[in-house]
Amino acid sequence: MTLDCFCGGVRVTTVKKPEFLHACNCDLCRKSGARWGYFDPSEAAIDGQTSSYRRHDKPEPAVDVHFCPKCGSTTHFRLTERAASTFGDTMMGVNMALSDQADLVGVELRYPDGMAWSGEGAFGYTRESRILGPDG
Repeated sequence: MTLDCFCGGVRVTTVKKPEFLHACNCDLCRKSGARWGYFDPSEAAIDGQTSSYRRHDKPEPAVDVHFCPKCGSTTHFRLTERAASTFGDTMMGVNMALSDQADLVGVELRYPDGMAWSGEGAFGYTRESRILGPDG
């Protein structure tokens, strides 16, 4: 799959569809408009220059969120050095909201309760998941 930011300055290419998407309700995800698909870093390539943001409201943020410095579109996240040293550099998130809706037909959309998540253990969910159709 190929995804582009709004201005086309950053392109993300993945080797497959994600198994599911997260539409998280935490402030960072909600305000960035992200629908995260998860990949091993070897399964996604980033072309173009990005800037990154590490949230300041957590004592030990786990991710650096990347965005296009020209149009501001959130493109992906990578684990911070500290998180990668704890969990391994085994995951990155790609903002699948940048993809064509037709490319995500059949993918499960989940709604994690990031606002209530402590940062440890499994997510709770705010509502039932759904399978995406042609209209997203």
